[in-house]
Formats: sequence, C-alpha cells, structure tokens
Amino acid sequence: MQSRPISYENGIATIEFVAPESFKSPRGVVQGGLIGGFMDEIMGSAILSESKGKLLPLNLDMTMSYIKPVPVGKLIGKGRVVKMGRNVAFIEGELLDEEGNLLVKSSSTAMLTEVQEGMFGG
Repeated sequence: MQSRPISYENGIATIEFVAPESFKSPRGVVQGGLIGGFMDEIMGSAILSESKGKLLPLNLDMTMSYIKPVPVGKLIGKGRVVKMGRNVAFIEGELLDEEGNLLVKSSSTAMLTEVQEGMFGG
C-alpha cells in the first residue's frame, strides 16, 4: 500500500492511497482485512495531526462498516479526532473512491502513546 499525506490540520487528516493489484480478492476488489490497515492509518494520522506529531493511537477497539466494495487503485482517506483526552481518544475515518463516493466508515477508541524516536525511520 502506498500512501501520501494531502493535509494534516486541527485533528483532521486527508491521505491519498494506492491499493495495488496484489490486494485484490477473488471477487476483484480489495480484501476486507487489508482495508483495516487503511482505516488504522487514516485514524492514526488524525491523532498525529491533533497532537502536532507527538502522539499515536493504540486501538482498544475498531469498527468498520463496508458501504461499497473497495476497488484497487487510487483512494482517499479522511480521519478526524472526535474527542481527545489525556490518555484516550475517540477517532473516526472514511475511505472514499476517486469520485468522492463513501466506501468504508470506521471508528475507534484508542489509548494515546508517545511517538518514540526512530519510529518513522528517522
């Protein structure tokens, strides 16, 4: 999965993804379990945005509603922080196709953890 941040501001993250052909299930669309990775990154990016790069979520739970099949190719993810306390956050995410059609909705309750040095390869 390739991803590219489009914007991070005020607890809202927008990310462009490219789902490769290798993610395709026998039905011809992205396999459902792999979509969880997209949603995790989308919601995690919202926490990074809200915390100015200092915190990441550790999901305590995550729900996903599959609205439409997810095609391979370009996708847009939008994540937002619903509420963030000192230790726990409530976050939501959406996955859209290139035309802006809603494909997947997700939400999570997450424990907040500090970003550790070297976590992002730096």
